[in-house]
Amino acid sequence: MELCVSTSPHSLIHKAPSAALRCRVGVRCSQLIRGPLAPPSAGQWVSAFWEGLKPEMPPGEKGDRGERGLQGKFGKAGSAGSKGHMGPKGQKGSIGATGEPCKSHYAAFSVGRKKPLHSNDYYQTLLFDTEFVNLYGHFNMFTGKFYCYVPGIYYFALNVHTWNQKETYLHMVKNGVEVVILYAQQSDRSIMQSQSVMLELQEHDEVWVRLFKGERENAVFSDEYDTYVTFSGYLIKHSGEP
Repeated sequence: MELCVSTSPHSLIHKAPSAALRCRVGVRCSQLIRGPLAPPSAGQWVSAFWEGLKPEMPPGEKGDRGERGLQGKFGKAGSAGSKGHMGPKGQKGSIGATGEPCKSHYAAFSVGRKKPLHSNDYYQTLLFDTEFVNLYGHFNMFTGKFYCYVPGIYYFALNVHTWNQKETYLHMVKNGVEVVILYAQQSDRSIMQSQSVMLELQEHDEVWVRLFKGERENAVFSDEYDTYVTFSGYLIKHSGEP
């Protein structure tokens, strides 16, 4: 059973639980008593009275927005999600700009001599009569010199056949300065001798082979049928490359 409490201790209305009850002052019952009927206390009378006197006030105007608070701490990183499905293939892009042409640098020569050479009172440049490779004509067959048109690091190799009972004494020269020597003492037999070197050349540098002047019997052997003397060189690395 529900009990509706009014401002008067004698105004009690008893009704079935399914019906909505209102007290004399027009408010819904503020207290529900189940079980045997019991008289309300003085505190319950006062509470019910003031509850019925509260006017219904309209909502006030919206206040000003407060200042923004400090940023909170970052939370813990969540676990990685599962890999998504592969998206559709995109459209073909436009053609890019034309690139610069590939820059390649080459320099190489290989020459030989079929004639013997004997020393005299002066230094003699070793001239060659056989051309195996002469890329871009950087080796001059008339002067016997290699002229550098592509600066960089070069490898040079000289091979000669000695003459028995005679010395073989030659220099590889760069711009008039001896760089390396090829030497063989007098012997009862002739042998093949070789010398090689790497040089860093600048444009217009010159490299050649020179026979030492004739303080002693000095010669290089060869004949008209075979090539016993060779001089070769090639570019290893261009100076403009990283």
